[in-house]
This record gives sequence, structure tokens and C-alpha cells, in this order.
Amino acid sequence: MIPVGILDQTPTYEQEGAEISFQRTVELAQLAERLGYRRFWVSEHHDSSNVSGSSPEVLISYLLAHTQKIKLGSGGVMLQHYSPYKVAENFNVLAALAPGRVELGIGRAPGGLPRSTRALQGEAAALQPPLDVKLQELRQYLYHRVPVDHPLAGIQASPRPQQPADLFALGASPDSAQLAARLGLPYVFSLFINSDEQVALQALHSYRENFIPSEELREPHAILALSVITAETEQEADQLAGENLSVKIHLESGRVLTVATIEQAEEFGRQSREKYRIEVKEAKVVKGSPSSVYKQLADIRLRYGVQEFIVHTVIRDFAKRIRSFELLQEAFVQYEYDSPEAAAVLSGSSVQQHHL
Repeated sequence: MIPVGILDQTPTYEQEGAEISFQRTVELAQLAERLGYRRFWVSEHHDSSNVSGSSPEVLISYLLAHTQKIKLGSGGVMLQHYSPYKVAENFNVLAALAPGRVELGIGRAPGGLPRSTRALQGEAAALQPPLDVKLQELRQYLYHRVPVDHPLAGIQASPRPQQPADLFALGASPDSAQLAARLGLPYVFSLFINSDEQVALQALHSYRENFIPSEELREPHAILALSVITAETEQEADQLAGENLSVKIHLESGRVLTVATIEQAEEFGRQSREKYRIEVKEAKVVKGSPSSVYKQLADIRLRYGVQEFIVHTVIRDFAKRIRSFELLQEAFVQYEYDSPEAAAVLSGSSVQQHHL
């Protein structure tokens, strides 16, 4: 069976405080563990009334204490804002507390509005090195391989766990794929952020073609993060998926960012002090009954040639959100036993890589 994980953004709705949002994240992590999902990741967003997860490493530590064996990680830490050394120390603490269970996904987006970026980076904003430089430095600290010609040669990111956190590169563009390939890291393409199929195929093709083996990873390992809604019927899934919108802001400078709401896009544009336009359309979601979703995922697995999925499920009704994850797990179990051919597809035994 192809491994499947869950990404939770700790959504917060009107008249519900952060306490309820975090309680639900804990419940979902425990559910994911009971159902046998591979991993459970939490996100990083700032200056937002829609999501409460602003500090993934703090949330991960709490989730580790309330679960037993599931892998927990960040999807992802926005490294552009932080010291690689401090991020390495934070995740070394987590890895020492829960050996073999901690994963560190690094994202490229700012994770918030321009003012939150200014608040996070302060006066050092203009002095931040490129992300690829910071990511390389993070790996050196994380795996204790600081070169002898490094300005801080001999330094260690304490503590030093026996099994450091596994490092992943996240993105939604060919640039992020090339960065992951160059550094020899597992790559997660966020299809729920950038749903352009040609861009996704190009990025994954670039990742595989340009992959340089590293000490941690000898072969390319691609993961697709996508929106999935599973319901009892096709009609219910269509109804639940109607809550999902894709909101993008196109800035005059050429940057394109995906945000949660039209209001947030307008505020982002105002704070950026650039001319902008907002694009709103129905989000692309893998949706349907359990059998339908399973077959769609099998097709996506073949088309994109990925090794794993991470599912992102946006349903306001928490009970129905839980049910979506339960039905997805039940579908995998059913097809594993009832349809060996379909299971073979998802296990990768009959996968043909998609080449552009």
C-alpha cells in the first residue's frame, strides 16, 4: 500500500477559539495513529484568524506526548524567517524526546502577511541569505556535518540525538523541486496550493531528473500533498467540497501567493503596497465515495509517479472531517483485500513513471 499521511492546519472558525482548534488537532493526530496513517504534519501560519498553528515545533511536542508511535512533523517550518541553528536545536530536542518519530518539512512561502514577515525578521530582513543557503546550513547542523572551513567550525546543535529528524523540502514550483534535487532531499509538491497539473508534472520530472544522491537519500522520493474529501456518497462529497475555494493574489512584482480567503488576499495586497489582482475559483479536490476516491488516487499515483500521499481535508463540520479520514482508510483496507490489482497499483509494483 502506498503510504498516506495527513496535513492539519488547525483551522479556526467563527465563534470558536484557539483552544477548540488545538483540541481538534490533538484528536485528529490520535485518530490518524489509530487508523494507521503514516504521518501527521502540522503547518505554520502567522497573523491569521483562520488558522491557529503558528509554532509547529511547540505543537509537535504536545502531540508527541499525546500519541505513541505515529510520525509527527512540520508541513512546514518557514526557514526564511529563522536561524538554521535554532531550528536544528528545536528539532534535535524533539528527536531526542521521541526517537524515530520526528520529521522536519521546510516550506518556501512566508506563511503570513507582509507585516508578519517584517515582525519575524525585523531589521535583518534585508540580510537574509537565500533559502537554499539556509537549508544547506540547517542540514549541516541537523546531521552534525559542519565543514572545517565553516565560520563556526566545531559547533554542535545541542542536544545530539541518536536519530535526528528526517528532513523534507516542500514546495509548489519547479524551483522548489530543483532545490530538493540539488540537496538530495525528499520532495513534497503541494498540489492543494498549486493545482496546475502541468506545473506539478514539470516539478516532479525536474526533481527526478536532477536528483543528486545524499548521505540520507540515495534515490529520489516524491510525495504529493493534495486535497481529499471522502464521504458516504458522491452527492455528499460534492456538497462538502463546495466549501473549498482557491484564492490567489497576483502581485505586480510577479509573485503569486495562495491565501485562505478573499479578505486575506485584499489585506495582503494592501500591506504589500503593490498593485495586485485576486483570482478566485473552485479548489481542485479529490472527492467522492470511498471507492471513487481510491480509484482517483490510484490514477494520480500512476500519472505523477509519486511514492506517497499527504492528504489535506478542509471540512468545517468536524465530525464529517473525521468521517472522511475514516472512510479513506476503510477504502484502502477494502481494496487491499478485495482488489489485488488495485492494491498492486498503489503499492508501486506496476507504476510507470510519467515523463514530460
